[in-house]
Amino acid sequence: MLHHVPVTGGTLTVEVVDGDTAPVLAVHGLTSNRKLWSWVAAHGFTLVAPDLRGRADSAALTGSSLRQHTDDMVRVLDALGLDAVTVCGMSMGAYVGVDLAVRHPDRVRALVLVDGGLPMPAHAAMTPELIEAAFAPQLAVLDRTWTPDGYLAANAAANPLIDPADPLQRAYFAHDLSPDGHRRLDRATVLADARDTVLGTSPWRSLTVPTWFVHAGWSTGPDTPPAYSAQDAAGFRAALPVLHEPVLIPEVDHGGTVMTAAGAAVTAGVLTEALR
Repeated sequence: MLHHVPVTGGTLTVEVVDGDTAPVLAVHGLTSNRKLWSWVAAHGFTLVAPDLRGRADSAALTGSSLRQHTDDMVRVLDALGLDAVTVCGMSMGAYVGVDLAVRHPDRVRALVLVDGGLPMPAHAAMTPELIEAAFAPQLAVLDRTWTPDGYLAANAAANPLIDPADPLQRAYFAHDLSPDGHRRLDRATVLADARDTVLGTSPWRSLTVPTWFVHAGWSTGPDTPPAYSAQDAAGFRAALPVLHEPVLIPEVDHGGTVMTAAGAAVTAGVLTEALR
């Protein structure tokens, strides 16, 4: 069921996927959309999955920052009558989850961070100029028109871990597109969020809610260096009392933590533990 939640500047589109669990607020990543969670939803979870502002069905709603996303998530919980939920965030969504749990700990029962939310070593070397360069290829597609099949094929060609025969992949990439074939992604919003996520300071050390961390064995495709090493994960575990033992998903990349059957199964297992 779709909900249109009033937030600052307009409305946010939120999908509630019915399952057999307590509701989970599922927050997608920087250039993603709510269909990211389809593989996890297949495990029977009740998900509250927004398209974040500047993306997909919420593309017309701009003016963004991590703090703004957090404020939007509070409005979503209020609109749906949810006092406190388990939050699962992937990539930038994990940073939003951390900010939500620190600023509004009464609204977060437990927190699952999927390949994000904790400081990435690569971020230390980034500058605003490097961020723009890093996202230039993804933003270049905004100037093109696509068919759903062509858009899926282009993404599958760029990353062999994307299975073009998977109907969930087709639905995910199709949801990115407008009826006239343009990607529904606001350029200024993405860059503002990227700067905030990469150059900002995560308040992760202030977390007080039970927290789980899932990380990928690769970053972007097979055999690429991961965003977080096992040593990084162990360091977070030692520094943060509320953090449970980190879980590594080998042989998947950043997106594959939730967008492949193998990755989603591991993430679903961790989420099940967090819901107990």
